Amino acid sequence: MEILEELNSQQQQAVLAGYGPVLVLAGPGSGKTRVLTHRIAYLITHRGVHPYNILAVTFTNKAAREMEDRVIRLIGEDIRGMTLGTFHATCARILRGESNNLPFESNYVIYDADDQISIVKQALKEVQIDDKKYRPSGVHASISRAKNELILPDDFPVNTYHDEVVKRVYHHYQNLLLSNNALDFDDLLLWTAFLLEEYPEVREKYSRRYEHVLVDEFQDTNLAQYLLLNHLSSFHNNIFVVGDTDQSIYRWRGADYRNLLRFEKDYPDLQTILLEQNYRSTQEILDVAMRVIDRHPLRTPKHLFTSRPGGSKPVLHEVYDDKEESRFVVDTAADLVARDKASPGDFAVMYRTNAQSRILEEAFLQASLPYRLVGAQRFYGRREVKDIIAYLRLVQNPDDEISLARIINIPRRGIGDKTLFALYTLSQQTNRTSGDILLELGGNRESPLNRAFNNQALANLNHLGSLLNKWKNLKEHQTPFELMDTIIKDVNYQEYIDDGSDEGHDRWENVQELRRLAYEYMDSGLEIFLERVALVSDQDTLETTTSVPTLLTLHAAKGLEFPIVIIVGLNEGTLPHSRSFDDEEEMLEERRLFYVGITRAKDRLYLISPQNKTAFGYPEPVQPSRFLDDIPTDLLEETRSLHAYPGLRSSGQYRRTFWGAAETREIPYEKKYVPGQHVQHPEWGEGMVLNSRIEGSDEVVDIFFEAVGLKRVVASLAKLVIVK
Repeated sequence: MEILEELNSQQQQAVLAGYGPVLVLAGPGSGKTRVLTHRIAYLITHRGVHPYNILAVTFTNKAAREMEDRVIRLIGEDIRGMTLGTFHATCARILRGESNNLPFESNYVIYDADDQISIVKQALKEVQIDDKKYRPSGVHASISRAKNELILPDDFPVNTYHDEVVKRVYHHYQNLLLSNNALDFDDLLLWTAFLLEEYPEVREKYSRRYEHVLVDEFQDTNLAQYLLLNHLSSFHNNIFVVGDTDQSIYRWRGADYRNLLRFEKDYPDLQTILLEQNYRSTQEILDVAMRVIDRHPLRTPKHLFTSRPGGSKPVLHEVYDDKEESRFVVDTAADLVARDKASPGDFAVMYRTNAQSRILEEAFLQASLPYRLVGAQRFYGRREVKDIIAYLRLVQNPDDEISLARIINIPRRGIGDKTLFALYTLSQQTNRTSGDILLELGGNRESPLNRAFNNQALANLNHLGSLLNKWKNLKEHQTPFELMDTIIKDVNYQEYIDDGSDEGHDRWENVQELRRLAYEYMDSGLEIFLERVALVSDQDTLETTTSVPTLLTLHAAKGLEFPIVIIVGLNEGTLPHSRSFDDEEEMLEERRLFYVGITRAKDRLYLISPQNKTAFGYPEPVQPSRFLDDIPTDLLEETRSLHAYPGLRSSGQYRRTFWGAAETREIPYEKKYVPGQHVQHPEWGEGMVLNSRIEGSDEVVDIFFEAVGLKRVVASLAKLVIVK
């Protein structure tokens, strides 16, 4: 049969599976999209199923388009009439056709994320809830979780006062949506599930039409999607799902890998087929991946194998700290490219949190090497980072209208459009900048400019002007780090940005990362700090077609593959993340996330574990990731510092060629500190050197201080003075 050509035996078994419920457990790189598309083509060409009677759902428009293109190429004809798209698009189509059974019209609008937050804000205001105590994004996240679990406002469980507030807002939020003839993204699933549950004739209409229901990435479904699929396949009972519990990494947005377990329970006559042959990675990489995921309970064991020949052991590399880690990343890429072992676009650098990208970006920029950031904004382009930088720029230059416009009502301080219009009008009339006027309003309560504003507007502008005057005076004798902390405290920025949600925590982590950077400019002053930040933030990311290394989070890496993968930050608190320490389910997802990262690699894999994490200029010891303990040492090539480049020890230098640029780097190897020496530290006092070694291009010294005990320091940063 032509349609089965180039399929392995497990893939053929899945494509030819009989009718009824079928579960295909597809390991990474095992060709799940190929199986889905060939299954659809087989049903149409060999089973006589009309495209109109097929429903295929996935999670992204890109995946849906790829599936459609492949099916058309396979069968050589149009598949018009087939329902193939995302869950949300499919539900939207059903709702428009069945609006006579629903409390909204068929011409409803779908509110995007910003619209939804605006409605939550309006709901908070109208039920008289302080949006400073109950952040709109956090309240909306609670409402979204409830909808994904098919919990309506009347049924929202109340165990705390916070739950009571969310329930009240949820009620009002839904009423506002309906009064605007609008739905949010979660409503598309919620109302479709309600429709199919409450109207048997509608359920029968669609379940009769869809003789075959096929589902991609089944492990990423939530409860609402699971029940939708049950309803839509209820008449013919032909439901074909492809998924992998091991790759479920979106719990934070409602996905529940246990739906695969529910599926097995709800369909006792289920056919289960494993796809274990991997077409992406070497066996050496797969062996490491399996040792990590085999420790995960509640899963169907799979033995991943490949017929690819050759392959080298994944490298586990230990570095002193996250700064040396970033240098190792750049140097590894440069070395392999220089030796024609790889091209720049082969590399992907993966990390757990967005905040980790800052040090990596700066390492590439310092080496004048381009890169591409995927799955998130560049560090200096993120909202919270831009906010703090705008405050500092305004202190440095009060005439900076752009920065003033950004922060004048962030966090909210009651300066609305009317007040802004009055301020800008006065600026034009007096030929003075808005910042200059603000400074006068804050420093002179009797200023004649006061007459341009009403009492409330004047009070709000006076307050901000007073703060700006204060910060401007402090600038002369506070470091950038100290000034930043003063501003953050004065405007309650942490309370504003961290609303208790995962997104809020991530945003605050980015602010913390910016603080750590500012600490490195203790002796440079605000102007130099802002200049450095401006030069970094002005770097444009390159087009996706450019052959450059890719920097991305592990979450963003799902569904992608790269010849060479470097996973950084393999220490406790980063991967696994500290938020998972007290939550068993979260810890299991961290394990799956690491597994997903490993299995993105095709040819080479580097795992990097720093011994320390830099915090405000000093290294803080961290423990290696517990997941590394699951990998036998014989499966890895374990290296430390310069051991990845054995030739460097003898020559003391190497030549790097990268994207046509060449550089010769001299690496010092002579130690300055020897055991038994006494040294003086500016903060910890006198101590005795116990040991020292070369790490990268610096000397790392272990010192016992009488005041604080054993410390490990980087010689070039520690400002040590040899006493004797």
